[in-house]
Amino acid sequence: MKHLYRSKKDRILGGICAGLGEHLDIDPNIIRLIWAAVTILSFGTGILVYILAWIIIPEQETDDAALPLRESDETR
Repeated sequence: MKHLYRSKKDRILGGICAGLGEHLDIDPNIIRLIWAAVTILSFGTGILVYILAWIIIPEQETDDAALPLRESDETR
């Protein structure tokens, strides 16, 4: 079962649309376009929903093993 997280790797603002895209296996740009259209058609309500989602949805945890080594770590 996949959990919904805010993305750290494909974020533009808060990572909400990228996280939804990963969770639903949809291109995040499609989610962004839909979210923008809903925001415009609902007279800005999408902005409030985005802020609430930013507060409620936890940020994706990083996998330390997947992070590249810093130059100082390689010389040890």
